[in-house]
Amino acid sequence: MFELMTNLISQGGMIAFFSLIFSKVKLFRKIFSKSKMSLTDSVIIILFFAGIGIIGTYTGIPVRGALANTRVVGVFVGGLLGGPIVGISAGILAGFHRWAIDIGGFTALACMISTIAEGCLASLLWKQFQKSRNKWLFAGLFGLLAEIMQMTIILIVAKPLSEAIELVSIIGLPMIIGNGIAIGMFIAIADSYFREREKIAARHSQKVLKIAQESLPFFRKGFNEETARETAKIILKQLKLAAVSFTCTDKCLVHEGIGKDHHQSGRPLRTALTKKALDDGRYKIARVKDEIDCSDPDCQLKSAIIVPLTSGEKVIGTLKLYREREFAITEVDVEVAIGLASLFSLQIEISRLDEQSQLLNSAELNALQSQINPHFLFNAINTVSSFIRTKPERARELLLDLSDYYRFRLHNADDFIPLQRELEHVKNYLVIEQARFEERLQIEYPKQDIPDISVPPLIVQPIVENAIKHGIHNSIDGGKVTISLNLKKGSVIITIEDNGCGIDREKIKNILEDKNGSVGLSNVHKRLINAYGSESGLKISSKKYKGTKVWMTIPSQS
Repeated sequence: MFELMTNLISQGGMIAFFSLIFSKVKLFRKIFSKSKMSLTDSVIIILFFAGIGIIGTYTGIPVRGALANTRVVGVFVGGLLGGPIVGISAGILAGFHRWAIDIGGFTALACMISTIAEGCLASLLWKQFQKSRNKWLFAGLFGLLAEIMQMTIILIVAKPLSEAIELVSIIGLPMIIGNGIAIGMFIAIADSYFREREKIAARHSQKVLKIAQESLPFFRKGFNEETARETAKIILKQLKLAAVSFTCTDKCLVHEGIGKDHHQSGRPLRTALTKKALDDGRYKIARVKDEIDCSDPDCQLKSAIIVPLTSGEKVIGTLKLYREREFAITEVDVEVAIGLASLFSLQIEISRLDEQSQLLNSAELNALQSQINPHFLFNAINTVSSFIRTKPERARELLLDLSDYYRFRLHNADDFIPLQRELEHVKNYLVIEQARFEERLQIEYPKQDIPDISVPPLIVQPIVENAIKHGIHNSIDGGKVTISLNLKKGSVIITIEDNGCGIDREKIKNILEDKNGSVGLSNVHKRLINAYGSESGLKISSKKYKGTKVWMTIPSQS
């Protein structure tokens, strides 16, 4: 029995190998970083863990016409990590294979049933496993339980009973202990690696955020040699790189770090990969010195990541991060470079929008549009940065929403826009706020079709922002903002309601008259009155600690 247990535990090397593959293969990390697996993702994970189970069968040790094996490891771990679909499917595949092959004799049917049952057990434990603090211990203990269940099924199903009892007396304890340890070991290795990557991701996210915050004052002035130089210095200070360059579409704007003596500002672009990045808008990696194509044969720069910078949909330049060794650009370098380029592109776009906003003619709307809250922008950048490593697709979506949010603010005060477009702008804003507040902020949008009417721009978003900033933000438990539409007597009543902390009654009149510094609400109130008359101005109803309701009346024939 001791020898059998030793042999089973010795197969831990194989389990450790599969655990390392699972932890380090980018495909698996990408799949498990998603909030929901696609059908293709599920099939890949099912086949991987079912494969581990099948290999466990083939490497089993013959004992009394049966097999002492590690098949349960793949099935059980798959259920704990991948959930019910993965656990049950892997159990069926590995179990059916055990029954179908011509080895292992009289326990074939019992082993098939027990393998499927173990996959089901792991699936039932999936949610509790995700919440557990010591995942390896949780997995190991319930792995023991799964093997006890298998021994019980062998005693019930396998015939003759006398041989089943004799078999379980030999393999029972070794398989229960050995496979329990193997399951715990698989989870411990994978969890340890994932945790280390999370720590690395957190450190780099903090650095990316700090770079973005420190560079914001520069890129808000535009994309030029001066702003690029200051930003390059900030990047070098925060990241351990050999050099940093910014280029425009035809020349090097600035180069800081190693090689500064010959990578000079104003030099025409030489690197073919840089030109390709500018042409197709996708990042490129120079893995060896020749791909950098430096004119100096003694240049110490050996590899680089080149990422396009954009303004709107137009590529306007590149960001280049260099290393001193060939093949030194890591996955982390790529993700950091892409994250920085996305944030810089957003800042450049905002600077462009700021410049264009100065050309607006209406003083009233200018007053409102110039209220680009720096705290909102920093919070948005912070939110995007937190998603760059864990959910890069989500980060890109938030950047697009943020870009649309600021682009919207270019409307002229005399323009009228569809109400549908105004509400889309509100959604751009709320997507970013919900990403920041998460479960603390709930939004309810209009349930009916949006009426085909035109309204002045920026009449709903300032009210929603006020509800979040002054109503929900100060509440520990967060709250809910409801936007509703009501058709009544040839008019559309737009209502924004929150369940936040409310407003003192004596302050409401001062808010609309801009005596409390509420430029946003008073601006909307005045523009509505100018456009439609006094009956269309903002109305406010509020109760302390109960919430606030703000509504406006828009003539539907406008």
